[in-house]
Amino acid sequence: MGEMTTTSAPSRRSVAPALVRAPFRRRTWAETGYVLLGLPLALLGFVFVVASLVLGVGLAVTFVGVPLLALGGLAARRIGALHRRVARGMLGEQVPAPRRFEPGPGLFGWLQAALRDGPSWRARGYLLLKLPLAVVAFYVVLVCWVEGLVCLVYPLWWQVSQPGPVAPGPFDDLGAVTFRASAAHHGPYLAHRRTLHVGDLVYLDTWPKALLTALCGAVLLLAAPWVVRGLVALDRRLIRALLGRSDDAARVRELEAARAQVVDDSATTLRRIERDLHDGAQAQLATLAMTLGQAKEKLEHRPNVPFDPAGALDLVDVAHRHAKEALVELRDIARGIHPPALDVGLDAALATLVARSAVPTTLHTNLPDRPAKAIETITYYSAAELLANIAKHSRARHAAVEVVARDGTLSLTVRDDGVGGAQPGIGSGLVGLTDRARSVDGHLQVSSPPGGPTVISLELPLRA
Repeated sequence: MGEMTTTSAPSRRSVAPALVRAPFRRRTWAETGYVLLGLPLALLGFVFVVASLVLGVGLAVTFVGVPLLALGGLAARRIGALHRRVARGMLGEQVPAPRRFEPGPGLFGWLQAALRDGPSWRARGYLLLKLPLAVVAFYVVLVCWVEGLVCLVYPLWWQVSQPGPVAPGPFDDLGAVTFRASAAHHGPYLAHRRTLHVGDLVYLDTWPKALLTALCGAVLLLAAPWVVRGLVALDRRLIRALLGRSDDAARVRELEAARAQVVDDSATTLRRIERDLHDGAQAQLATLAMTLGQAKEKLEHRPNVPFDPAGALDLVDVAHRHAKEALVELRDIARGIHPPALDVGLDAALATLVARSAVPTTLHTNLPDRPAKAIETITYYSAAELLANIAKHSRARHAAVEVVARDGTLSLTVRDDGVGGAQPGIGSGLVGLTDRARSVDGHLQVSSPPGGPTVISLELPLRA
């Protein structure tokens, strides 16, 4: 119980200053200004969307209506971009823009693409929903700030306004007015010329009532920043959902980019294998064939070729050496295509990899189900690349590799106690690992503060 008291007391002490400072923070006034500016922008956007839809649908029987609908959607995109810029400038809300409009070929292709453009229809939806939200937010903000300020200073101006009835003015008899002059008063005291009242019977015409009103005004002013923040949060969600980049569209673009990267990598790998075979193994085999041909000539009884068994034996030895070198070349090329250690399993392949690491490394694996072959290959090469980076750059004394499979996901985590500073955008190693992961809908996370430690996590689906 004593421990709970020591942890909760500072939190209670920190709440009160935050409440008092909230009305004076820059964020509060930026959000209030955003709400006040949002109403005219919302009204203009709402009127435009309604007018363009009504005219477009009404004239759809003619050829004019369809282009109006298409142009209205593209214009709604521009208005939505204006709302995003206002939110970014006043709220700091960074919302990625939706994909650019891609027209089809010809006039009908352009019309079809415009009418089927998802961001245009989402922008229309935002502009239609923005107006009721802006009206409510504008009214609530005015009530919180104006009514709160009026109530807070009410004892001052109520005291300044001397008692005594006055003739009602043109605005004093409106029921919506918060305070008014009163020629008739049903209370025990003579009403001041300007007196707050609730209804027509309850007048706040005593000092206890005036002080209670001031207290209510202070509470209203302290609550205003949080009310404004809540209303703005709703608008933020609308902007992200309707004016930002769709998750599906972004995912499709990301997978398309990853697929293109994988295709390029595959083409590069094929060219490398072709070059290695041509310059390495093929040259070795050609030399082998020529050497064996010379040995054959020395063993044959031809008129112009002397019979030389010893020389033929030397050439056979040379051919044997070339054959072994060619086998080594072919083995290295085959290992670059598919690691032979993976034939036994990923855990065994990683154990071999860790045993060969230049930095002392521990391995922990928990693989109840064997992943797909493509996932095993990506995991193996990723671990090999990360261990090579540790040996080259980290100056670490120890590293750890952990591979765990659960809930259809394989997680590879590599840690080291080196100097840190690894960044995904610097160098080709981590970029290549990121591209490998994206190709199978995985992702790479890097945590490497200066001074270390470095923790790199790779998450992949078990089935690609």
